[in-house]
Order: sequence, then structure tokens, then C-alpha cells
Amino acid sequence: MAALARLCTLIIDCPNCSPTVKCLGFSRRINGLPYNFLAVTAVNSIRRRKSREFSGIICSASNGPSSSETSSTAKIRSEVLSPFRSVRMFFYLAFVASGSLGGLIAVTQLIGTLANSSRAAEVPEILKGLGIDLAAVSVFAFLYYRENNAKNAQVAKLTREESLSNLKLRVDEKRILPLSAFRGIARLVILAGPPPFIEESFKLSEPFTERLVERGVLVVPFATDGSSPSFEFEETEEKKEINAKRKRLWQLAPLYAAEWTKWLDEQKKLAKVPPESPVYLSLRMDGRVRGSGVGYPPWNAFVAQLPPVKGIWSGLLDGMDGRVL
Repeated sequence: MAALARLCTLIIDCPNCSPTVKCLGFSRRINGLPYNFLAVTAVNSIRRRKSREFSGIICSASNGPSSSETSSTAKIRSEVLSPFRSVRMFFYLAFVASGSLGGLIAVTQLIGTLANSSRAAEVPEILKGLGIDLAAVSVFAFLYYRENNAKNAQVAKLTREESLSNLKLRVDEKRILPLSAFRGIARLVILAGPPPFIEESFKLSEPFTERLVERGVLVVPFATDGSSPSFEFEETEEKKEINAKRKRLWQLAPLYAAEWTKWLDEQKKLAKVPPESPVYLSLRMDGRVRGSGVGYPPWNAFVAQLPPVKGIWSGLLDGMDGRVL
């Protein structure tokens, strides 16, 4: 009973768990803690983010969603983006099954015909039907294989985007938000490289500051060497307004560098980009990847291609961010 009391005490005092353990029927207390339990009831609360379960008691210090949750979200998004893919894949399988059955019947007929010389005239017709069945099976099997590969590639891409959306950003001293919180609000441009690369990108963006802000662009500068880039502003009365917009454009800062580094390294590996190369990543307003590249981001292209988020173009062209990668 003492061991059970200690177990319940540890669970109640666990800083990462909600108080889900209810202890009933105790008769005395030692140092304010109950013991001599008659029953221990574990009540598992349902959370949006799942954690691993041990013996009916949940205790997890992880703040991120599990891989299975991310995968299911990606699959749902894939179904939404390609609603007729499952229907096509079903019909492809049905045609493969039908062609295989027809081919099996044709083979049995061919064997019977070859065994009976009086039916030799039927052989060309049977061979023709068998060829058609084999061709149909081959074509629809290829179509199913291609569709399945496209589905797997899309789910993998959406899973990576979901992983990206869970990375944290510091907006100011009081606000820390996941990247997904900016969906429908801003078009993020992620810069990853050494501080000189980020500082030069900062200088190159100056002529386009106002138009980038009008288009809802926010920059996420990530220094890959762990240091912080230095941004210099001319504190003059003439540039007071433009400096305020530049500070807004460059206000975001990545948190938990190890998670950002891991995600970026995976992306570079998939794109066959050297790990030390500075890169940029442009996101649509819905959070999907719009474009990426090695080197400095094309600020002039962003201004030319992206519609403003205010005025007569607001709402109508919010999703017109270009094709996704």
C-alpha cells in the first residue's frame, strides 16, 4: 500500500500531467499526503495532442503532436486536395481484377482448345482476347502504380509542411506562436544561412519594404551557425516610417534552433542541396510551400507576383499565390 501511495503522489506532483488521478477511501495523512487507499482510479483526459500511454496513466513532456497525428492530418489534406484520386484508384483496381479474371478464363479456354485439334480454328480468337486482357491489366496496373506514387509523394510533402507548421516563432517578448498561426494572415519567407547572408538579404529588401508589407510578407531569418544577425536602421526623421515597416517585416525570430535545423536539413537532403548552402523558402498564405531556392530571395519577383492583402484585391486573390511545389 505504501508503494501505491508513493506512485499516486508522484503522479499528482508530476508537472507534465494533469491531475487525473483520484484517490478514494483514505483514513489518515502523513505530511499532508493520503495513504491506505482502498481504490485508485485513473481518469485519462482526451487531448488534442496525444502522448504515450503506460498502464492507463498518461504522462508526457512533449508539446508537439505525435507522428501518427501528423500523418492522419496530412492524409485528410491530401484527400481534400485530390478528392477524386480514391475513386480513380478504385476503378483501376476493378479493371485490373476484371482483366485478370478475363485472362484466366482465356488461358483455360486456350488449354482446352490446344488439347482438341478440332477446335484449332478458335486459337487466334482466344489469343486475341488474351492479349487484350493482358494489355488492359498492364495499363491499369501502371495507372494505379503512378496514382499511388503521386498520393504517397503528396502525403509526404504535406507531412513535411505539417512539421514545418509546428515550429515555433517569437513575435515579441510576450508572444510565441507556431508557424501555423500565420495561415490566412501572412505570407512567410524563411531565410536560412549564415548571418552575412541574412544581413545582405535585409539590405536587398529595403527598396521593396512597403510593397512587401502590403502583400502580407513576413520574413523569418534563421542563422544556421547559432548566432544572431545584426540589422541596422538609419534612425532619422525621414526614415522613421519606413523603419517601422522594416521592423515589422523582420520582426519574427525562430525558436528551438535544433528543430528548425533538423527540418531544414531534411529539406536540403530531399532537394539535393549542399547542407552549407544558404536557402530561402516562400510560403503561400495557406501555409503551403510556394517556392524555394538557393541564394538570396527574389524580392522583386515577390512584389510582382503576389497580390496585396488590402483594398479591392483583398479576399478575391488571397489564394492566388502561385502554384505549390
